[in-house]
Order: sequence, then structure tokens, then C-alpha cells
Amino acid sequence: MAYLGELISIGVAFSWTATALLSEFGSKRLGNLTLNVLRMALALLFSMVLFWLTAGSPLPPGVTAEACGWMLLSGLVGYVIGDFCLFQCYIIIGSRYGQLFMTLAPLAAALMAWITLGQHMSAMSIVAMLVTLVGIGISILGRDERHKVSLKLPLNGVLFAIGAALCQGIGLVLSKIGMDHYQADAAPEWLIPFSANFLRCVAGIIGFSLLMRWREGFAPLREALHDRKGMTVAVATTVFGPFIGVGFSLMAVQYTAAGIASTLMAMTPIIIILPSYWLFRQSITWQSVAGAVVSVVGVSLFFLG
Repeated sequence: MAYLGELISIGVAFSWTATALLSEFGSKRLGNLTLNVLRMALALLFSMVLFWLTAGSPLPPGVTAEACGWMLLSGLVGYVIGDFCLFQCYIIIGSRYGQLFMTLAPLAAALMAWITLGQHMSAMSIVAMLVTLVGIGISILGRDERHKVSLKLPLNGVLFAIGAALCQGIGLVLSKIGMDHYQADAAPEWLIPFSANFLRCVAGIIGFSLLMRWREGFAPLREALHDRKGMTVAVATTVFGPFIGVGFSLMAVQYTAAGIASTLMAMTPIIIILPSYWLFRQSITWQSVAGAVVSVVGVSLFFLG
């Protein structure tokens, strides 16, 4: 099918938009750690059903010891640290601004790949980084009554958002290293991303459970299991995020150029503007729209340059 990879990439952008909006609501209703524990558990359950139906076993196929180690590390960085920061920034500054900062994730991935894999960055990549940063600056910076440039958002929310983007980018590179160690003939090629994500979710549920036990205990989790609306949001967030969203994002690059796929998937900060206004009444300004557009253009330059 022509343009299959491009269509998958656009679908992933909408999937991540739904995930961001649902996660903002779910984090505020259930709490950051409670929602993340539920997401990891549900993603593991859905993945086991998928493996059983397609490979005849509930365990992920094609896993080697090296792949397991790298994917667990990727889950620790990308899910435990990254998603904790991401959901915390949703609570503080909202999903729209949170997704704007996530345009830094591909740039963080490039830096990580340069450090670990020796992949060099071109002059266009450096320009793209600067354009992306300018776009974020346009959206979040303003002038106060003394005509000084100031931050329009709480600093802790911004720091959590930056941390989330860095961890997602680094986790992506760790996932790529891990998938290179899979037994290619042990499973269909399309199933390897889901198998890899299963191990990331194992690290995620262990990490989030330990954090929950240390910070607040498991009482909020028990209460959440009796919250019908909260559980519905948790299921929907899992489907659009760590199950379908992550799996298909890795699948998209199998059918089209990675640069094109990554650029199309980076449209989330633009797609999310109207839904965030309808659902959360977050104001829309020309400044915020322009900043989102400039940031996405920066990502496009990075991958297409």
C-alpha cells in the first residue's frame, strides 16, 4: 500500500494527542504514580494477549539476554523517569505545553546517538535545534509590566517537561540498541517493537511500584480500582499510549524514511491546540500557535535536512 508508513505516522500523531489529553485528565484525577502503575500493568496484559494470539505464547518472542538488558534500561529511563516527569508537567502546565516541549525529544535522541553510536550531527541539525528552541521560547516567554522577558509558566513545570523530553529521546536510542540484539527469525518483524515495549513496561511497572510504595503507599491504587471513570481513562490512555502508540511509532519507520515518519509524528503540538481549548479551556494565542508551528518546523529541518 502506497504511503502506508506516512499514514501510520499521522495516526500516531493523533494517538499521542489523545494520550496527552487523557493523561492530563487521568493524572489530575488519579495521581501521577497511580495512573502510571495502571498503564504499565494494562500494557503488559494487552501485550501478552497479542503475543498469545500471534505467536502462541504470552511471553515476548525473540528476546536475547542483551536485548533484555537494553530494553529494561530503556524502560527505566523512558517510562519511569520520563513519564513521571511528563505526567507531572501535565499537572502543572497542561498537556498542550507539555507536548510542545516534547519536540525536544528527537534532538535529545540525536545527541544521545552521537555520544553512544558515533552518529555525527550536520550543520542543518544544529540549525534545526536552534529553530526548535526559538519556537518553544516564543510560546512560553512573554513580557511583564516592566517590559522584561519573563517565563509565563511555572519553572518546575518547565523543568519536568524538559526532563521528560530528554528521557524520551535517550530511551528511544536505548530501544534501538536493544532491538538490534533481537533474534530476527524468532518473530515476525512487525512484532519485535511490541516485544521490545513489553520489556520496557516490565521496567516501568517495577519502577513506578517502588516509587509509589516509597512516596504514598498503595492506598491510592486500591481506590483507583473502584473509580469507574478513572479506570476508563487509564485503559484508554494505555491503548493510545504505551500499547498502540509506541508500537506503531516503531512500526512506521519500517515502511517509510525515519525522517518523514518522525516529522509527521511531531505534529502533536499543533493537533493538540484545539482539543486542549475545548476540553480544558486553555487559552489560544497567536504567540502560542506560532511557537508550536516554529517548533515543528525545527523538527522537520532536523530530519529532512
